Amino acid sequence: MSVYTVHQPPLRAGQTEPDPERFVFVRDGFSVWAFLLPPLWMLRHWLWLVLVLYAVIAAVIEGSLYTIGAGAGGVGIAMLFVSLLIGFEASSLRRFTLARRGWRNIGVVSGDGLEVAERRFFAGWVGAAGRSDSPPGQAPPAATAPAPVPARPAVVGLFPEPGAHA
Repeated sequence: MSVYTVHQPPLRAGQTEPDPERFVFVRDGFSVWAFLLPPLWMLRHWLWLVLVLYAVIAAVIEGSLYTIGAGAGGVGIAMLFVSLLIGFEASSLRRFTLARRGWRNIGVVSGDGLEVAERRFFAGWVGAAGRSDSPPGQAPPAATAPAPVPARPAVVGLFPEPGAHA
């Protein structure tokens, strides 16, 4: 089951309510395409600043490795690690770019796929919009209530609290 963060775009001129068709769902986890083809993946998702930083970092790494006498194999391994890092941080890079452009993170939803996650989110979002206690454009409340926390647990780890009976 995948976890997605839901991002709402900034309101356009004359808009009072967010347009659900423009919401972006960003899947959390490793991105194979960001690992295999980082520059193309960045261009596809309009991550211009990230692409420029990637090009600068790649040039600095390659230049410094050639300066110290590392061969093509060493440079290839270093760039493999950079690509691996981008694959792991792809969703964070997308979230950073969306936040920089004024998009708001309005919720987290999980589902077996993007369509299931969208249906689950919008079902809760529409239900929350119908209630008067939730302002429009806000994320739906959590589906399940958190488990109650005991006021004073008798045992923490291996050592009981002072005055507790074991």
